[in-house]
Amino acid sequence: MNRKTGCSQSSRTLRSHDGMELACDCRGQGEPLLLFIHGWTCRRDYWQPQLAFFEERHKVAAPDLPGHGNSSAGDRQCWSVTNFGLDIAAAAKESAAERLILIGHSMGGAVALEAARQLGELVAAVVLVDTFVIDYGGLSAETIQAVAAPFEADFATAMAALVEQTATAATPALLKERLVREMSAADPAWALPVWRDLLAWDPGPAFEELQVPIPAVNGALIPDSARKRCAPFVQETVIPGAGHFLQMEDPAGFNRVLAGVLARFR
Repeated sequence: MNRKTGCSQSSRTLRSHDGMELACDCRGQGEPLLLFIHGWTCRRDYWQPQLAFFEERHKVAAPDLPGHGNSSAGDRQCWSVTNFGLDIAAAAKESAAERLILIGHSMGGAVALEAARQLGELVAAVVLVDTFVIDYGGLSAETIQAVAAPFEADFATAMAALVEQTATAATPALLKERLVREMSAADPAWALPVWRDLLAWDPGPAFEELQVPIPAVNGALIPDSARKRCAPFVQETVIPGAGHFLQMEDPAGFNRVLAGVLARFR
């Protein structure tokens, strides 16, 4: 254990804002800390190729959010993007990093933006990885209902459809099978409230408040409406043809792109 950074070379436990245990991979050396945040019903394992690549030059950390992966759901009653942001802020402070970059995939980007609002000057940048494949902040109540209803009716079937809808020709069949198996295993008791909250989440306050760079690494599926709404706040890099899980489809290619983005903040 490195006592100054709070990082070891393997898994450890961090604490959420309300004291829940969060499983976390935390290793490497060198500021800034790269804190990787997974998406809805996902897990920290989805960042393993990035941890292995970047630990040679940075401290890296990837926690499981409450209810996800190896982190318990505990007795939490309020499931929201805001609370996940508070969890990541608490974990970041416990890591004792002097400077950090938050990197969030899908919902993890929303969580990263909310965490950055809590962490202030500790944050050097927030990197969004295909976060706006759904146009958060631009959905009507009717659209939110239409998107949420299939998951409430048949969670596993709707999850399989979601994975298929967010795949492209670049998404390997084995990866899709893994994603359906693991994501559909989430407990609907917390997953459905999070889904509803995420669909209604508005990035506007975070965009207006934050004074740090917000680069985005996107695949081929970001809708034009989201791109237009985010353009004043986000600096976008596109990986042509990539599906939603671009960091897992082609880890080496994604790592090269992300390394180029991160080089701006040394």
